[in-house]
Amino acid sequence: MIRIEAIWLAVDPLDMRAGTETALARVVAVFGEARPHHAYLFANRRATRLKVLVHDGIGVWLAARRLNAGRFVWPQGGSQLGLSGEQLNALVLGLPWQRLGDAGIIRVI
Repeated sequence: MIRIEAIWLAVDPLDMRAGTETALARVVAVFGEARPHHAYLFANRRATRLKVLVHDGIGVWLAARRLNAGRFVWPQGGSQLGLSGEQLNALVLGLPWQRLGDAGIIRVI
């Protein structure tokens, strides 16, 4: 099982053709390092696709999600933002997660 202690959102878009090495290089460039048991989320420019890179303490995992219709509700600006697990679940489904309660588990850079 992959343990995730923190989830980081990158506001700037990522080219969805990026593979593991390119996504990891972006994580290091944006966040300084890929920390064990942390997940890093990226969206494309249109916010119709999402990629998550997870460092599990040994290696990295890269997963992608695509919406068939609509867009992910992606934050604007580079400030920190706290999201609850419920809000994260809504975000990956493309739902308006800002309307749900908040308890910080995600940081936005």
